[in-house]
Amino acid sequence: MPNDILRPVDRITVVGHPTQVLSALPKFANSDRFSRQTFLGHDAPERIDSLKIGIVGLSGGGSHIAQQASHTGFANFVLFDAQAIDCSNLNRLVGGTEDDVLKGRLKISIADRVITSINGLANTEPVPARWQDFPESLRSCDIVFGCLDGFDERRQLEAACRRYLIPLIDVGMDVTEMTGKPPRMAGQVILSLPGYPCFHCIGFLNERNLAAEAARYGDAGINPQVVWPNGVLASTAVGIAVDLVTDWRKSKPGLIYKSYDGNSDNLTDHPRFEYVSDRGCPHYPLDALGDP
Repeated sequence: MPNDILRPVDRITVVGHPTQVLSALPKFANSDRFSRQTFLGHDAPERIDSLKIGIVGLSGGGSHIAQQASHTGFANFVLFDAQAIDCSNLNRLVGGTEDDVLKGRLKISIADRVITSINGLANTEPVPARWQDFPESLRSCDIVFGCLDGFDERRQLEAACRRYLIPLIDVGMDVTEMTGKPPRMAGQVILSLPGYPCFHCIGFLNERNLAAEAARYGDAGINPQVVWPNGVLASTAVGIAVDLVTDWRKSKPGLIYKSYDGNSDNLTDHPRFEYVSDRGCPHYPLDALGDP
């Protein structure tokens, strides 16, 4: 460092599987509170409590994740969303009420209320803006949950997480109208872990869907969303995060790519998973870190 100055740090994160944090943050690990999840490991409450998680997008899946992560023992949150709740969010936003709509409350304020009502000692940093405007807040996270609608938004978030060595868990769903058939409900949960295949490697992001989205830019439209698939996908994402921290499943580290079929209520490994899961990532080399 310049002039040989040594500066103290308040936390050290070891990225991998398991992800570990050595932190000066206060601990909250009431043994009775977590007595039903001791199978995760004797030190699981401390491991979970020590991490800071970011949630980008607090509408459908993000609101589920905020609630479930708090119940599970995560106690340090950064919440990104610039929008206020509206009436159309009440069919899926966990914790949202008619009073919130009438008062125009921000979605991050509702998530903050849900989290702190479950754990009064939780630390929350609500950010009423896009994460791109507060990159330092994103950098402070140990795990990020991406609950975004667009492909390009996902591309930007993954690129930032890769550069900062932050595991990213993407959650998303969509409903497509089908001619002469029932609408098709589908979704995904993807763990993007530094050093392992990224969204481009697995074909989730490609030039075709990015270009198609760019061509539609500015078009008015509403993405169909309902509460139950968001709950399924969010629960899966929280489970992935818990295993990433505790390694209770003793699973193989690396890519996770789950595909959800809402018409048949099936959640399985995506067909591409077995072909790319063992590869490295040429798009985000581990020597290309930090701010671009």
